[in-house]
Amino acid sequence: MVKACYRKLHRYKYQLMEPYEHAVGISKQVVDTPWLSLDADGQLEIAYGYAWDGPSGPTIDTLNFMRGALVHDALYQLMRMEKLPFSYRDHADQLLRAICLEDGMSGFRAWYVYQAVKLFGGNNAQPGSAQPDKVVCVPPESEA
Repeated sequence: MVKACYRKLHRYKYQLMEPYEHAVGISKQVVDTPWLSLDADGQLEIAYGYAWDGPSGPTIDTLNFMRGALVHDALYQLMRMEKLPFSYRDHADQLLRAICLEDGMSGFRAWYVYQAVKLFGGNNAQPGSAQPDKVVCVPPESEA
């Protein structure tokens, strides 16, 4: 019997349906991965198909939170991968707040979001903190 294997995504809720670019203000850091790239001028490119978990914590996934969460998650991922220094974490947190405000989030909520990631988000940007996705095969190896 031929088996089918798929990847069970650990923590992703959303998938980008077209490429997205955003000036993130991080210059002189050149990064190139299959899903994310950053040029020397600070332009972040996120590829079609990129998956991210969206807003985290006790919050509601509103439209004025999605773009900020996308860019924030991408920058945190680059830090976990050690493609960006962890020292950019506060910059990523402040950028999340700025994008949310730009997209119409209230000042109070944007402040609250920033405080939450500042206080509780650090472990998610630490190198080695990513949990791998699980590969599942049907039928299982013992039945093949």
